[in-house]
Amino acid sequence: MPRAALLSLHARVAGVEPSTWEDPSLAQLWGPRYSTYVVAERDFALFSLGRLPDTEKGRRRADEMADLVHAHLDGRRMTDREVAGALGVGNAIRYAATTGTVAIRWEGARAPTVWTVAAADIDPADARRELARRYLHIFGPATAQGFARWAGISRAAGAAAFASLEESLVAVQSPLGDEWLLADDEPSMRSDQTTAAPARLLPSGDAYFLLDGVERELLVPSADRRGQLWTSRVWPGALLVEGEICGTWRRADRIVRICAWTKLSRGARDAVEGEVRSLPLPGLEREIEIVWEA
Repeated sequence: MPRAALLSLHARVAGVEPSTWEDPSLAQLWGPRYSTYVVAERDFALFSLGRLPDTEKGRRRADEMADLVHAHLDGRRMTDREVAGALGVGNAIRYAATTGTVAIRWEGARAPTVWTVAAADIDPADARRELARRYLHIFGPATAQGFARWAGISRAAGAAAFASLEESLVAVQSPLGDEWLLADDEPSMRSDQTTAAPARLLPSGDAYFLLDGVERELLVPSADRRGQLWTSRVWPGALLVEGEICGTWRRADRIVRICAWTKLSRGARDAVEGEVRSLPLPGLEREIEIVWEA
């Protein structure tokens, strides 16, 4: 989501400010599994048309919804609730997103604003292939089934996308079995030159721990701790210290609560607190208060 995307960017690159999420190089849409995503504007078509259903029934549903939304808006911008209410379609309005013609802007507090755009001139199959490439780069090693589950597309579509990338993939054996990796990513996977940051605060839903099933066991072996990170309701953020998840964190206004799973050194605590105070949080009138919880 937009505010979480801001913190995800901050954890990875320098120079992120509270207004960065509004940069024109970024775009918002209902992406994989119709969740709100912030993506590079140049990749808008990949995260929309790349998920266009591969069945005639699914495509017809998406196209018909897109036509209804486009006709109702008629060049205007309205909230999704207003549009869905007027059309009597509820959350089904999101089906139009896979046509690549619906953009949104959501600040997190109110309903998203919706408007229509011209679809990019790219074949949906090509868009899906490039979306699979990005999925592999972030989540790889991975499988076609995992890609389909993440993107919210059919298994057949996921398999076809991976098959179209075959010449640029390498087969690997991971703790989860037979998987695929982008050949271009193999050198970095084998490299031991990466230095982990002293501390990072990843927001709820960050791609680093956007996992399910046995994938979670690889990242967090303890079942009790997995239950604290992947809750049945809104997930907390993940606390990383020197590249390892070692706790969770939540923020309410200017108070950041940190729950470390193990005792941290004074240096590690200082690094975490320094990271908290560097977060690009908008609209705070007073300094952030940090609360360490057992």
